[in-house]
Amino acid sequence: MVEVGSKAPAISATLSDGTSLDIGKPGSPLVIYFYPKDDTTGCTREAQDFTALAADFARAGTRVVGVSRDPMKKHDKFIAKYDLAVPLASDEDGAISDAFGTWVEKSMYGRKYMGMERSTFLIAADGTIVREWRKVKVAGHAAEVLEATRALG
Repeated sequence: MVEVGSKAPAISATLSDGTSLDIGKPGSPLVIYFYPKDDTTGCTREAQDFTALAADFARAGTRVVGVSRDPMKKHDKFIAKYDLAVPLASDEDGAISDAFGTWVEKSMYGRKYMGMERSTFLIAADGTIVREWRKVKVAGHAAEVLEATRALG
C-alpha cells in the first residue's frame, strides 16, 4: 500500500480518452481518484464535480483520472451519459487499486464484502505521492483537491 512521500507504483493504464498513463512517472502533477461504481449517485456526483473543475485543474497543470473496476465499455457509457470531461481508467484486474490499497473489506447491513474505498491521491510530476484522502465524502472534495494541487505551485 502506498503512503505520502513514497513513489507511486509503476503501473500503466489506458484511459477512456485513448491516452496512456504511467502512474509512477506522470510527467506532470496527477490526481487519481478511486470510486466504487459508474452511474451510482455518489460516484456520478464526484465525476461531475471533477468535470466542473476540469479547466481549473488543467490551468494548474494537473491531470485528473478516475479509476474503478468497471469495464471500459461501462466507462464509455458513463462518460457519454453525463458528458464527463475527466478520463477514466478501468481496473478490472485490480492491479491499480491493489497497489494503492483501495480495494478493501466493507460492511453493509452486517454483510461483509470487498469493494472500492473512495480515495484520492495527488502525485507530483516525479511520481512522489504528495497527498492522500481516504474514505472520501464527495461534497466539496473536488474543490479541496484543486486547492491542494494549486499549493504544489
